[in-house]
Amino acid sequence: METKINELTKELMAVNPDLPPEKARIWIELLVSDFESSYAKAGYDYRGFHAAEKIVRQWIASYGSRLHEFAATNPKYAHLLNDRH
Repeated sequence: METKINELTKELMAVNPDLPPEKARIWIELLVSDFESSYAKAGYDYRGFHAAEKIVRQWIASYGSRLHEFAATNPKYAHLLNDRH
């Protein structure tokens, strides 16, 4: 899974040069975690990391270039991605 997280982080950095590597990795970890927890809360069986990876790749393609803008407006993520980290 570590290898896949690193791959997703590189993909995000490729589409969003405004994100430094450590923040891009935080984003990937948050997106994977949110997908997996939302999927579980909805009552679906766990389908492995592959399902989360597929969705996160879609989110990177659709929203990756603007993720840093989202953090500024969402306090759930802003405190994790501010300049103190």
